[in-house]
Amino acid sequence: MARDATGRDAPTRRDYLTYGGAVLGGGLLAGCTGTGADETTTPSDSTSTEATADASYTVSMAPMGEVTFEAVPETIFTRLTHLAGMAFALGRGNDVNALHAPDYYDALWNQFTPRLPGVELDWTGRYSSWTTSKEKLYELDSDVHLADPASVVALDDWTVEDIAEISENVGPWFGNTFSDSHSEPPAAYADAYEYYTLWEQFEKVAQVFEDEAKYDALAAIHDDVLDRIESGLPAEAERPSIVMGGFSDPAAPYVYNVDTPGFLSAHVRPFEPVDAFGDDVTSGSRVDMESLAEANPDVILVFGGLHPSYDMAAIRSSLEDDPVGATIPAVENGNIYPQGGRYQGPVLNLFQLEMTAKQLYPDVFGEWPTYTEGPYPEIPESEQFFDRQRVADVINGER
Repeated sequence: MARDATGRDAPTRRDYLTYGGAVLGGGLLAGCTGTGADETTTPSDSTSTEATADASYTVSMAPMGEVTFEAVPETIFTRLTHLAGMAFALGRGNDVNALHAPDYYDALWNQFTPRLPGVELDWTGRYSSWTTSKEKLYELDSDVHLADPASVVALDDWTVEDIAEISENVGPWFGNTFSDSHSEPPAAYADAYEYYTLWEQFEKVAQVFEDEAKYDALAAIHDDVLDRIESGLPAEAERPSIVMGGFSDPAAPYVYNVDTPGFLSAHVRPFEPVDAFGDDVTSGSRVDMESLAEANPDVILVFGGLHPSYDMAAIRSSLEDDPVGATIPAVENGNIYPQGGRYQGPVLNLFQLEMTAKQLYPDVFGEWPTYTEGPYPEIPESEQFFDRQRVADVINGER
């Protein structure tokens, strides 16, 4: 799909044309890439799904290429929560058997589910899969590994041969991680790699589960949200400067660029924000209070601020009580707001677009309530960016 300057995916659906799987490591991944032909087209004009005579079907995405499924997967291994969040959006969240920091992300996701009538999610006690082993994947025996094989090879003790072994003996790989910030994949995957938006990747995951109707419904809601943002976006001169980061230690936060490509900023980039640090700080860097004050942000966005383990009141107080921090416009004016997660998935993306709109432009989109703790705040129905019941119905298959 093409993406314009505002971050919109267009069109919502695309025509499907066949393309072959990419060759990696001299054919080592033939077991999970299908034909083994060189990939010669871009994701925007390539086939995503193709049924075969024996009722199996294929879905194509870099870096895997063309992946064949004999049946719709039932058990789902994931590492990062953008992919676990896609399973959740398709009503398959409880079929996820592994993810990074499951108890942490269960608590975070369940700050949003109370606003979705009848939607339930339980990731507690799942296998924590940030690092994993072949032995564990054999034990889990998952039908699909919603994980980027390139990101797994980037771990210690994994090779492309190991990836092929798991694909052949357990279940295929299907995921794309380095689209998070358009970073470089391992050399073995560099020639096969393509970058996708959050919603492009979600479309392909929906095809893995043969549930394109849910993608279509949620993508239409996403389009409506972007339309609302675009129609109300103030002129560039009226946009605030922003710092976005992790403030578990308010005196030394980790900060992230807000205007870089990739799905980590999919909830902020549509607002065409002003990055307070600009090019002076690399995303993920730790800064001190003096550097934060020098950046002089109008707004501070706190990643994880909605998580029950975060104390937003304490973070605000810490910045207000610091003699340097107290001089920052965002602190002086009380513009310190919580966010959810960076690897957000489509449903959290909808919520985070809504909350970011209100946090940055309350005069246009309605005020974000002062938040200290508890689930995602109740927003007056007239100021909601999307119908909660509609989203819940899509997730639960009641559309």
